[in-house]
Amino acid sequence: MAEKCKAIYLDCFAGISGNMLLGALVDIGAPEELLRAELAKLPVTGYELTIARVDKGGISALYLDVQVDEHGHHHRNLADIMAIIDGSTLTPAVKETSKQIFTRLAEAEAKVHGVSINEIHFHEVGAVDSIVDIIGIAWALDYLSVKQIYASRLHVGSGFVKCAHGLIPVPAPATAELLRGIPFYQGDIAKELVTPTGAVVLATLGNSYGQMPEGFISCQVGYGAGTWELDIPNVLRLYLGEIPADAIQGPIEGQDDESYLVVEANIDDQNPELYSYIMDKLFAAGALDVWLTPIIMKKGRPATKLSALFTEDCQAKIAEIILEETTSIGMRFYPVTRAMANREFMIVGLPWGDVKVKISSYQGKICNVAPEYEDCRKIAEELGLPLKVVQHLALKEAMSFC
Repeated sequence: MAEKCKAIYLDCFAGISGNMLLGALVDIGAPEELLRAELAKLPVTGYELTIARVDKGGISALYLDVQVDEHGHHHRNLADIMAIIDGSTLTPAVKETSKQIFTRLAEAEAKVHGVSINEIHFHEVGAVDSIVDIIGIAWALDYLSVKQIYASRLHVGSGFVKCAHGLIPVPAPATAELLRGIPFYQGDIAKELVTPTGAVVLATLGNSYGQMPEGFISCQVGYGAGTWELDIPNVLRLYLGEIPADAIQGPIEGQDDESYLVVEANIDDQNPELYSYIMDKLFAAGALDVWLTPIIMKKGRPATKLSALFTEDCQAKIAEIILEETTSIGMRFYPVTRAMANREFMIVGLPWGDVKVKISSYQGKICNVAPEYEDCRKIAEELGLPLKVVQHLALKEAMSFC
C-alpha cells in the first residue's frame, strides 16, 4: 500500500486570518484544553482567550478571540519575539516553526518600510493576539501531524484598512509582499479578508495553491470564523485528510534527514525492451530516481548502466528486482548525500486554462521557475497552439509573481 501523508486543504473563499485558521484547526481536532496548556508555557500575560461556537451565514464555526489587557499590548521587534519563544517550554518543533513564521513576517515588513529586519517593530502583528495565533497554529499543526498545507486562491477583499500609519489599501503592503507567488483575487467585498498573520503562515508553510491537489482524500472538515458579518459566510473551511506520498508537490518534511544509496549494475546482454518495465518496478519499490547510461565495457562491448537512488530501507527489495528482472548477476551500492532546493507549486491562469508552475528556491532565493509540461501540452493540443508559446506565456505570468 502506498505511503500516505497527513495534509490539509484551506478553502479561502472568505480570506484567511490567524484566528480563523487556529479556530478551524481546533474545530477539526486540536483539543482546546491542550491548546490553552501550551499557550500557558509562553512568558506572556495580560490576555484572555475566548473560544466559542458561532453561526456565520448558516455555518457553525469556531471563533477565537484574544482579548488583551491595555497594559499588555506592546510593540515588539523580532528579537523580543524570539526571546518569548525561546523562553518558553514549547517543543523544539513548535519553537522552530513559530520562529520561521515570525522571521518571514519581519522580512516582509522590513522590505515594505525600507529598513533592516532588526529595526522592525511589529505593531499590531507583534501584539499578544498575533503571538497567540501564530504559536497556537504551529502547535496545532504539530499536534495533528500535518506535513503538507495546500490552499485555494485567496479572496483578499478590497478598499482600505486603518492602521498605525493611517489608511492603507487592501491587501495591506506587508500582506501584498507575503502574497508574492500566491494566487489571489480582490472581489467585491470592501473588507480586509486576508490579514498579515494569515498570509505569513501560508507564505512560510504552504506547499501549493489553487485547486485541491490530485490524490488528496478529505476525512474531516472544520470551520474557523472571522470577525466580519458579510454577504457570504465569513469562515475559513479546512479539509483534513491524506495524500499519497508519491503525489506530494515538494519534498516530505524530514526527507533529507534520511540516508541514501545509489545502486549500479552494468548490463550488456539484455533485451532493451525490458528496461521500461524494470524501471517502473524499481519506482514502485521506493526508488526516488532511476536512470540508464550508455557505456562501453571490456572488449569494446556496448552496454547499459542501470542506476537507482533510494533510501536504505529499500535496499533489499531493489537488489531483488535487479537480480530477478535483469540479466545482471551483481551490483554495486554506495552512499550519497543530497542537496535539494525547496519546491512549491502555484497556479497561473492563462486565457485558455490554468497551468501549474513549480517554483524552486535554495537558501531563500528562487533558482528555477518551470511550467508543468503536461498542463501546457494539454492546452496546446486542445487549441492547436505551439507548445513553446503556451510554456512561454505560463512562465511570463509566473515570473510576474516572483
